[in-house]
Amino acid sequence: MWTYEKRLQFPVNIKTACPKTAQLIISQFGGPDGELAASMRYLSQRYSMPCRKISGLLTDIGTEELAHLEIICSIIFQLTRNMKPEDARTAGFDAYYIDHTAALWPQSAGGVPFNACEFQSKGDAKAPLRFLRAREIVHFQRFGEALEQLKDSLDRKNYYYFNPEFDKQFMKTEI
Repeated sequence: MWTYEKRLQFPVNIKTACPKTAQLIISQFGGPDGELAASMRYLSQRYSMPCRKISGLLTDIGTEELAHLEIICSIIFQLTRNMKPEDARTAGFDAYYIDHTAALWPQSAGGVPFNACEFQSKGDAKAPLRFLRAREIVHFQRFGEALEQLKDSLDRKNYYYFNPEFDKQFMKTEI
């Protein structure tokens, strides 16, 4: 199904631990705009997408979001490596540390654990974060391509509104 390369899409080499920064970045792991939510959102939405080409696009983007998740987790791990309880307390990361020590746990910066509600909702001082932001722009452009493909297919038959659950026959034969 996928080929997994055992290297990060963008290297992360943080030399100095900083739990305060980790506390902020952790939202990119398990928060509402985080990589975990994005990957699950796209990989779930692909099943109900009536156009196979766009379903494939959602699969591509969802799997790339998983690669982004690895980058974020590497950042958080390196920022909290060798963290001591007093470091966590000083940084305001103590509540997290009590529950998880330095293990990675998906949550928002406010401490709300990741849950399925994050799929429905939708933050850079380091180079890997700039890279991830640039990739989001590419995803936006690919979604625009998908929209145009779908509109072109619908315009051929002069369809301007349809319900994919009821109009499955049209979607299978036309798109």
